[in-house]
Amino acid sequence: MSQDHGPVKIMIHGFKYLPGHPGFCPHDGILSRHPTGKAARMISWPRHLGLRGQKGEGLGLSFGWNARGSIWKAYEAAQSAGDALARLIDNIATLAPDRPIQLIAHSLGARVAIRAIYQSRSCMVTHAILMAAAEYQSIAERALRSPSGQRVNVLNVSSRENDVFDYLLERLIPRPQPHDRMLGHGSLSLANMATLQLDDPLSLEVMRSAGYPIAKPQRRICHWSPYLRPGIFPLYRAFLKDELPVCKMRAELPSESQPRWSRLRIPRPRLQTDQPAMNLG
Repeated sequence: MSQDHGPVKIMIHGFKYLPGHPGFCPHDGILSRHPTGKAARMISWPRHLGLRGQKGEGLGLSFGWNARGSIWKAYEAAQSAGDALARLIDNIATLAPDRPIQLIAHSLGARVAIRAIYQSRSCMVTHAILMAAAEYQSIAERALRSPSGQRVNVLNVSSRENDVFDYLLERLIPRPQPHDRMLGHGSLSLANMATLQLDDPLSLEVMRSAGYPIAKPQRRICHWSPYLRPGIFPLYRAFLKDELPVCKMRAELPSESQPRWSRLRIPRPRLQTDQPAMNLG
């Protein structure tokens, strides 16, 4: 392990990726410093997180797992991948006990991260950014209330742009508890977790006032907004450096998220009020 004592940042992809698969290898795509794909959403997480190979910035690890196949198969595989990630975290803690570990995950990758936090024995994970998390709230709550989970500062990045994906998962994947919702619904409140709703105007204004301007949403439906939205990665870097503590974000961000489907509702047209009054005399 390097003598650099910076944090170990572990990046975890979501659905459809598989290491070594032509066109779907995460190490050639979003988890690479130089992605080879040409798709609009193929941006480099390592570079945007400030991992440029310089001393002092910490170590970046891209964690690949088999997220191919059906959504049922991938959801089940995410649990096994989480167990493997927990073992990796514990091994890192043994080799470098003075280096904090941070997790950055998208979609089903957030399920992997949550499982790893729950299963890890080392309690070395200090921060987790969960983007459009494809996991149920009850499972996340159990993990984050565990001894290792209570030590993690969690940023839950949600958006009503992701409602369609959350809704489909809730219909396809059996709920652990009645009326359970995906974490992106935004109704889970924990002392060590802040929820940032990326399409909420008030939330964006709070972040802009704090010095982190994030672009407004451009689509009604988007699963990749939490890492594609211009201005979001400076906020992530600040969160991982404790420049934006969870307690501060919880105090200033809205305590409740906008209701599901609010982004898909078409506003009613306003009545024209500047027309001349009709003479009824």
